This record gives sequence, structure tokens and C-alpha cells, in this order.
Amino acid sequence: MSDIVLTASPARPEVTSAVTRGTARLLLALDWPPLMEVGLPNGRRADLMAVTRKGELIIIEVKSGLEDFRTDGKWPEYAPWCDRFYFAVAPEFPRHILPPEPGLIVADAFDGAVVREPPVTPLASARRRALILSFGRLAAVRAATWPAGSI
Repeated sequence: MSDIVLTASPARPEVTSAVTRGTARLLLALDWPPLMEVGLPNGRRADLMAVTRKGELIIIEVKSGLEDFRTDGKWPEYAPWCDRFYFAVAPEFPRHILPPEPGLIVADAFDGAVVREPPVTPLASARRRALILSFGRLAAVRAATWPAGSI
């Protein structure tokens, strides 16, 4: 019998879940309340979206690995719907392959850190207002239908 123990790397859904959880914890620590899986007017879905105290809208795209990044080229389509855009990746992700413009968050299941800030591209006030109203309504619907507060 061999003493060799093989350990498999985590599956993509596990990595995505861990990075999303750690990033959400970071956003809460920054006082940027997040929502997960937010539909956008262009038909895309943001993995995480948050609103800062100043009313800035933040979108975070979680990447579970190199293959996920290479096969998903839709990330530039998020820019018209946020003031700041970040990628969130696991600590072992090869960060050098990411484009330099977006911000970068490195996270595990327990916490995250902003490694690089993105440029701020302010939204037009009418678009910001519409998106913040939509964000607030989505948060209210989710709160009202969550099992603890089901209506």
C-alpha cells in the first residue's frame, strides 16, 4: 500500500463559492453592502454588485480559474453599469494574465483584500439613480422572501 496521498484541486463551483463569499465579506467590511447575481439592463448578470456610502456602484466579476477567464470575454460589458469594476480571484489564480485596467480583489472563503484599485468612471446621474433604485428594490424583494422573513 502506498503512503502517497493525492489531493485534488477544488472544483470550479467550490472555488467560485469561496471567492464570492470572501469577497462579500470584504465588501461588508468596507461598508459596501453587496448583492449577488444582479441582472443588468443589458442582459448580463453581475456576480456581485455593491453600493458605497457615496452612491458609487461597484461590480465584481468572480473568476474561478484560468479557463473561466479565458473562455469568458463578456467582462467589458459591465463598465457602462458601474463606477468601478473589479475581478475577484482566489490566491492561487495567475494574476499576471488579467488586464491591468480593472481592479483586483484576492479572496478565499473567509476574507478578501483589494490588491489593485480600478479607475473610477462616474455614471451619468440618471443611470446611477435608476440602478440604485433597482438595487434597493432587489434587496428588498430578497429580504422579504428570504426564509427568515418570508411573506
